[in-house]
Amino acid sequence: MQKIQETYSAAANPDIYESGDLHVLFAGESQTRADHRLGPKVYDYFLLHFVESGKGNFRTEFAAFGLSKGDCFLIHPEQLVSYGSDLSEPWRYRWIAFTGAKAAELVRRAGLTPELPVFRHGADSKIPGILQNVLQAFQAKKPSSHLLSLGLLHLLMAEAQEALAKESPLPSGESGVQRIVKQMIHYMTSQYAHPVSIEQMCSSLGYNRAYLSRIFKKATGLTPVTYLLKLRIDKSRQLLRERPELSIEQIAASVGLTDPLYFSRQFRRFHHESPSEYRKAVTGPVQAEPKNAPSSHP
Repeated sequence: MQKIQETYSAAANPDIYESGDLHVLFAGESQTRADHRLGPKVYDYFLLHFVESGKGNFRTEFAAFGLSKGDCFLIHPEQLVSYGSDLSEPWRYRWIAFTGAKAAELVRRAGLTPELPVFRHGADSKIPGILQNVLQAFQAKKPSSHLLSLGLLHLLMAEAQEALAKESPLPSGESGVQRIVKQMIHYMTSQYAHPVSIEQMCSSLGYNRAYLSRIFKKATGLTPVTYLLKLRIDKSRQLLRERPELSIEQIAASVGLTDPLYFSRQFRRFHHESPSEYRKAVTGPVQAEPKNAPSSHP
């Protein structure tokens, strides 16, 4: 058996963690020896590993996994785990540790759970390069290293989400349809201020318009076109109440309707009055300043 030269390199974030939403603690890389083993033990932070070469095993409170090149495994806080190198092909891996009030939510959104903490990303993965960038930034103690590490951590979680989505495609049936409808609502809620169309939404989500329209109306009682228009009109009512300095044209543009006349017609269609009439009814006439009011100047 060929003797493997053990190597190790790690660096901590120069920005010290006390509390916060999200913080990368440290990053590192190692070529392990054949008998390298850690645990059973618990950590109080998340610890993500990517296997660059070789083999090893990872055991949690729920299952055991045999891992090799291209695999990732995530250690969750307070979970009893152990992991070690293969005796004949000891693994080389990179890692990143992170914590914070929103760390668990980030991991959950990526799709990693204590019951399923592993995913395969393949030999051409971007993950080793991302992890190397974090390590190099910490080693250089750059002033930007903390913010850079947060951005790279989000890229890592995005890569994890993509990999897990391929392994577990969107389910068919009722749960799958509900998820698509939620995606449509989220898209319209975030994009209503822009002059987007239903065709653009369908293209963005990667589904046929007729199919999306059918499942959306069944779930909400409205077509996507009507839902988006109603959303825009509802947002315009809020602006009419809260932003009296904005003109009707400016409010129309602010909710993604570039034609003020079309905006006024649709507003009347939903609420049986014009935008100007609605504004006057909810805000009342502008009160004149009393003649004996004190001056605002010194």
